[in-house]
Amino acid sequence: QVQLVESGGGLMNPGRTIRLSCVASGFDLNYYVIGWFRQAPGQEREHISCATKSDQRSYYSDALQGRVTTSRHDAEKTVNLMIDNLRPEDTAVYYCAADFRAWCPDQADPDFEYWGQGTQVTVPS
Repeated sequence: QVQLVESGGGLMNPGRTIRLSCVASGFDLNYYVIGWFRQAPGQEREHISCATKSDQRSYYSDALQGRVTTSRHDAEKTVNLMIDNLRPEDTAVYYCAADFRAWCPDQADPDFEYWGQGTQVTVPS
């Protein structure tokens, strides 16, 4: 069965760098792009990033621009997300997702087929 499992979340102090990981199983990553999203309470889900099979990367969040990096490691079936200089506004549930595409979208697009369960990132004030 298709599974996407996020890890690495938790309580993180402001200013720290966090690395989230997404481990995929049950499908061929060669046919899918992998995205990261986040959703804070009462807010819409925000598209953060996307990575192709060749590790071409796209970013969509103005709030995270310059602080975020995604990397794809298909041999390990893992896609990482790093966020630098964490802020309280980064508090959200972070999700990885997979979609049957060859290339990442040019703009934010929440229409991804498979989703992980999410991992909570909490940055206190």
